[in-house]
Amino acid sequence: MSFLELDALRKTFGAQVAVDGLSLKVQKGEFVSLLGPSGCGKTTTLQMIAGFVDPSGGAIRLEGQDLLAVKPAKRGLGIVFQSYALFPHMTAAENVAFGPEMQGVGGGERAKRVADALELVGLGAFAARHPRQLSGGQQQRVALARALVIRPRILLLDEPLSNLDAKLREEMQIELRQIQRTVGTTTILVTHDQAEAMALSDRVVVMNKGRAEQIATPLDAYEHPATPFVASFLGKTNLLEGSAVRPERIAFATSGLAGTVRTRIFQGNHWLYQVETKSGLVTVIRQNTGEDMPGEGAAVHLAWGTR
Repeated sequence: MSFLELDALRKTFGAQVAVDGLSLKVQKGEFVSLLGPSGCGKTTTLQMIAGFVDPSGGAIRLEGQDLLAVKPAKRGLGIVFQSYALFPHMTAAENVAFGPEMQGVGGGERAKRVADALELVGLGAFAARHPRQLSGGQQQRVALARALVIRPRILLLDEPLSNLDAKLREEMQIELRQIQRTVGTTTILVTHDQAEAMALSDRVVVMNKGRAEQIATPLDAYEHPATPFVASFLGKTNLLEGSAVRPERIAFATSGLAGTVRTRIFQGNHWLYQVETKSGLVTVIRQNTGEDMPGEGAAVHLAWGTR
């Protein structure tokens, strides 16, 4: 039996269909991302699991229990919001302690849980600080500790890293994955960031217009997209000889598809090329190995294999 099951879940707002018959089975301890563009239904799905929005149809079951019959506060879910939603007048420790206090956890046990949760997210030395005294990344960690300290059955993450700068976002992706592996909590992440979903997830649910276009491991979804939408949403792709070819699969060769380099852009660890060919404009990504690379205007040949 699946730990969490969404069965033909549907939500409409008047004539607008936000979620259209979504079915998903999540195993205990699994990290699953709901990935898609704005308006695809991913946040509405998370809100239905949390109990903030009532479904128009379908079912949600947690360990076989009808979750729709359970009040949101009794579902045993930890939630981290995009805005963190910390209490500004409380210290980090007081923010984290709020959940266990509402659960009726005694003072000694509550203090131990709070200290353990803050240590888990690397903020043991910041327990007495208020949110205004913490950086964005530190506030995000406090919000995560607050969600985990109640020992949730499922952790729900609503775009928790989107307010961080690119470097900190990458660092937090690594930390979040390590923390999830450590505690083993079943986790559902909502994100529009493909790289974030690929880095964190055991499986991704690629959503579009309220439907799941593909449910797969990140590697399978990237290498074997089920639809043209999935192929384009998960990264750049070229249509060559009737097949979708990722830019990093194309190499410069002595023979093959002839073309002329229109533009090349240096991006640190790789070069991004656009090559004009008889098949149209082809995007090529080549790793930066320190070797000389074709310049703009150069005549080249492109070759690629299949996987």
